[in-house]
Amino acid sequence: MPTVVVGMSGGVDSSVAAAILKEQGFEVIGATMRLLPCGAEATTLEGCCGPRGAAEALRVAHILGIPHYEVDFADLFSQKVIADFCAEYARGRTPNPCIRCNQLIKFGAFLDWALRSLGADFVATGHYARIERDGSRTVLKSALDSHKDQSYVLCMLTQEQLAHSLMPIGCHTKEAVRAMARDRGLPVADRPESQEICFIPDRDYRRFVGNRIPAGARPGPIMDPAGKVLGQHSGLINYTVGQRRGLGIAARYPLYVIAIDPERNAVIVGPRSAVYASELEAEGVNWIAGEPPKGEIRVSAKVRYLHAAAAALVDPLEGVRVRVRFDEPQMAITPGQFVVFYDCETVLGGGVISEVFRPCN
Repeated sequence: MPTVVVGMSGGVDSSVAAAILKEQGFEVIGATMRLLPCGAEATTLEGCCGPRGAAEALRVAHILGIPHYEVDFADLFSQKVIADFCAEYARGRTPNPCIRCNQLIKFGAFLDWALRSLGADFVATGHYARIERDGSRTVLKSALDSHKDQSYVLCMLTQEQLAHSLMPIGCHTKEAVRAMARDRGLPVADRPESQEICFIPDRDYRRFVGNRIPAGARPGPIMDPAGKVLGQHSGLINYTVGQRRGLGIAARYPLYVIAIDPERNAVIVGPRSAVYASELEAEGVNWIAGEPPKGEIRVSAKVRYLHAAAAALVDPLEGVRVRVRFDEPQMAITPGQFVVFYDCETVLGGGVISEVFRPCN
């Protein structure tokens, strides 16, 4: 049978993924990625980056009777994920580090290590998504459990990466996965969900970014779309498009952040109606099929992880860019976030939102 290396975080999802694959007859190897250097911050982490996760993964591996490795990607994670996360915030954008981690670490460096160093045929993870083979093509689909679907954060994967990947829990609900863990006597059956940004233990991303890029915390003006100064902000890293709280401005109607202008170090605010937009451009677009469509295509598009997919038209541009036109205006389309395209359950691809077009533009 083929050999599969399971990325084991110490959580219930990856633990059950390893158990399912062993029961299916695969030669299973467990491996935990160390993504942060040993230190004060790392020791407080409860999720996939922390020492507790590695210890739980080793414990589960012993119960399943499979070998377990710990592989160090801390330097690469710092260079490719954390540095990008901080730089994007300093540019006035709102990044999604999970997508970069999946693209460059879990299905990049980790996949390469598993194939080359261990001679594996596949890697597997506990993601809630489905991979299906369609002849010579590999298709990524959303999970059957729509409440847990993680296909959005896998939008940058390629045909080569998907061809060597397995996601065995994508056709199960979270409740079913926990039940499977209990049935198999796995001690992680009731372990809580990991935190949103795994490398920030106190979830204070503003402090985290400000400590690394102090310029992002430099005060500046809060302006209306015409350029009138309404107040002062405490640093671009403290604001994101759609934000209402914490502006400290008295006005006749509620004000929202509608844009962030790093060139002027300014936060632009306006009424709620100005937060909506119908068009965007995205850069660095990845098409999972391996090539872009020949022309405009109809899709359902999500502009953030928890956003409901909305009908849109995607127009490929030169290079790896697209223009997206939504049938209905969408709230808080945010540069730095990813727009991800779907055809029903199939993920077509996605890219980084680079520009948003509103009537006031």
